[in-house]
Amino acid sequence: MKNPFTSALKAARLISKGRTMSAALVMQRALMPPIQPAKRSAPRKAATAKAARAPVRRPPARPLPGSFIDGVLDSKHGSLRYKLYTPRGSTRRRLPIVVMLHGCSQSAGDFAAGTRMNSLADELGVIILYPEQSASANVGRCWNWHRPDNQVRGRGEPAMIAGLTRHAIALCRADPSRVYIAGISAGGVAAAIIGQAYSNLFVAVGVHSGLACGAVDSLGSALAAMRGRAPLIRAAREVRPRPTIVFHGDCDKVVHPSNADSFRAQLERSTLGPIVSRTRQGQSAGGRAFTRTEHRTARGDVMLESWTIHGSGHAWSGGARSGSYTDPAGPDASREMLRFFLAHRRRPATGDASR
Repeated sequence: MKNPFTSALKAARLISKGRTMSAALVMQRALMPPIQPAKRSAPRKAATAKAARAPVRRPPARPLPGSFIDGVLDSKHGSLRYKLYTPRGSTRRRLPIVVMLHGCSQSAGDFAAGTRMNSLADELGVIILYPEQSASANVGRCWNWHRPDNQVRGRGEPAMIAGLTRHAIALCRADPSRVYIAGISAGGVAAAIIGQAYSNLFVAVGVHSGLACGAVDSLGSALAAMRGRAPLIRAAREVRPRPTIVFHGDCDKVVHPSNADSFRAQLERSTLGPIVSRTRQGQSAGGRAFTRTEHRTARGDVMLESWTIHGSGHAWSGGARSGSYTDPAGPDASREMLRFFLAHRRRPATGDASR
């Protein structure tokens, strides 16, 4: 199986040569799931007998502190595997929960290792949920963010991940006023989409090396967006964005760094009113220079925090070498995202998160 990131680069080169159809075929193999043959319906008697023999499922017990469990959640929208980490020393108090969406060719375990989120969860008292894309849903294990069905509430992958999040909240007795979602690359785009579609569930969003929601509705527009040619019309439509923290390497050859600007454009065209920006420069302990910009409303609320990591590519900034697609030299994106998230809590009477 070819690396989806390599496929994206190959597609970009084909487009530059005017071979758009070839580029589409390359990305289709990486992004689209294989066609499954239709299954014959089993006879009703056999199905009834099987159901009668099936054991009664009891509600799962609350995970123990320090446990990293595997699970599967079945719903009308599909089946989704996941890993769930409960921090050490957690008590009966309700803890915040962060949903982490991996990138193409990654797994939940790989993403957990690379981001080091579990160790930070122990330190800060946060539950971490890692949904995992299946090879049957996408041959490259990418979230199918470019499909219209996966960009709206109540359908497809957004509905599956929102349902899994509610399941984890109930299972762990998590704090429903502190629910967050983040991801890298395809997972970053999916996080932006799901955070906006389920704004009554997710309080804030983290996007690493991704795109803003609303800029893509097909494979062709996905390729254009990855090359930095995404139209800002849909991405900048008038919405009330979720508080968002964005990381992007300025040497990213997979998702063009200019996509980080679409978050600012969306914010400026939202219903939030005037936005005040403040920028500072810095350097990580590993030697990476970065530019950090905060965008605040007139009330002083930080609605967007954008980090440009100079000299970094398509990799999780400050991540561990034990995971794939990480840049250990960069500032710690995991710690900064958790800091940003924990500064935001849902205010009362902002909607019913149960739907």
